Amino acid sequence: MTVLRLLPVLALAAASVVAPLPASANPIERACNASNRAAATRALCSCIGSAAERTLTRSQMREGARFFEDPQRAQDVRQSDRRGDEELWRAWRNFGETAEAMCS
Repeated sequence: MTVLRLLPVLALAAASVVAPLPASANPIERACNASNRAAATRALCSCIGSAAERTLTRSQMREGARFFEDPQRAQDVRQSDRRGDEELWRAWRNFGETAEAMCS
């Protein structure tokens, strides 16, 4: 399963954490680790978290974690004409491409 295909699956797990994580884990890495998916190994989640750290602001990571809780929010941001939403969506796409390149 590619990283880009794994990201939407994580949406179901962002609200729950199944194991203690290091304090340094960002919201994206925590959502990945909480996903309970076979492909979501700690190493892969750490890599995805690193990609998030390189491409997203903390605010964008928090908003992205909300996408996992509410996939409709991601769709709303993607289709929005608001400048802030457009910037977030560009950053989110860049994050996905970076995670794919770094973690595949």
